[in-house]
Amino acid sequence: MIHSNQLAQTVAKLQDNSLSVEEYLEELRTRTEAIEPKIESLLPESDRWSRLANEAEQLPDTGSSKKALYGIPVGVKDIMHASGFQTRANSSLPAEQLTGPEATVVRQLKSAGALVFGKTVTAEFAYAEPGPTKNPHDTNHTPGGSSSGSAAAVAAGLCPLALGTQTIGSIIRPASFCGIVGFKPSYSRVSTEGVIPVSQSVDHVGFFTQDVAGAEIAASVLCEEWQTIPEGMNRPTIGIPNGPYLQQASSDGLERFRTHCSRLERSGYDVKEVSVLPDIKAINKYHERLMAAEAAMVHHEWYQEHGEKYADQTAELITEGYSVPTKEIAVGRNSRIETRESLTGIMDDHDIDIWIAPGACGPAPEGIDSTGDPIMNLPWTHAGLPTIAIPTGDNIDGLPVAVQCISKFNTDEHLLKWGHDIAQTLEP
Repeated sequence: MIHSNQLAQTVAKLQDNSLSVEEYLEELRTRTEAIEPKIESLLPESDRWSRLANEAEQLPDTGSSKKALYGIPVGVKDIMHASGFQTRANSSLPAEQLTGPEATVVRQLKSAGALVFGKTVTAEFAYAEPGPTKNPHDTNHTPGGSSSGSAAAVAAGLCPLALGTQTIGSIIRPASFCGIVGFKPSYSRVSTEGVIPVSQSVDHVGFFTQDVAGAEIAASVLCEEWQTIPEGMNRPTIGIPNGPYLQQASSDGLERFRTHCSRLERSGYDVKEVSVLPDIKAINKYHERLMAAEAAMVHHEWYQEHGEKYADQTAELITEGYSVPTKEIAVGRNSRIETRESLTGIMDDHDIDIWIAPGACGPAPEGIDSTGDPIMNLPWTHAGLPTIAIPTGDNIDGLPVAVQCISKFNTDEHLLKWGHDIAQTLEP
């Protein structure tokens, strides 16, 4: 069920008129009608194709100077408001309670010529209670979450770009499980306006593509003050974060990770092993408690009125959040900056440009009752550092395994530029 649908290639074809938007939408329609019933990545929409056709007709065709994402259909995670669509957040709450102005990122994409392909399935309120979405590589396995529908839709080739959010690991983990590129920018580099929050101190908006080149195009539209990096950059020095953090991965996941690091080293990369994150258990706790406390703040009024409509896992998060003292919230927020500064200082001391780590503990677990463990993504989200999931072309029992690469705060442009060569090197 995996189909090539690389964003950069499609952008180029739509720009030079070697492919029309109408032809492209017809391709997607055929593919979606064949695949979507098996993976359930999209919220149902009765008039999707007529709506898209009408919107495509309204696109201004300016000849050779088309907008950056001209005619590109984008999946929108269903915690983001988009004009003409309900926001349900995979919850049983009344939709009218969840409405709001269109998300800034949706407006940015439309302004760049993109079309809203549709809403994609999310775990309830972007936390842990999964929707019906299945992994396109093996429908007996989870696609990850909470951005499950966005990751699965891109992996299956239904759309070349989809929006996601990450509060612990909800972009990088599903990208890893589905064998695609996921990009989580530096904290606050992409607007979260118009997105139902989980935890405003650590929420990030990012996206999925099948290609690093496509991720760079999307980032140039969505990231504030994007700078174009010239070609010919030196290869980065890569750091392996040795210690208790890395040991959280599964034995299979770690074994494959080591082979990926060796592949990079054999190709000429300078790879250094550095002891880091000795306090990972404390960081994990700070992050999880902060997230619970801030989720309780977000949901307080809804939960007081509709508490019985919440899934058990979401209700447990909110209930825990009520028990977190104000002082502990402050400690959690301060820990974000302390962790960022500590990691940056170690990178400076050892001349490391990027960290590399497993994209998840291992391949996608069997079943869709859980979205998998986000623990390998947590410290990088906590620190707000830009992170990219890069497919390795490798698999365990037919399920993809990926690496994640992390650079210094606000070096998103460099990370994506470096990601091109790393992705090519890791291809078998």
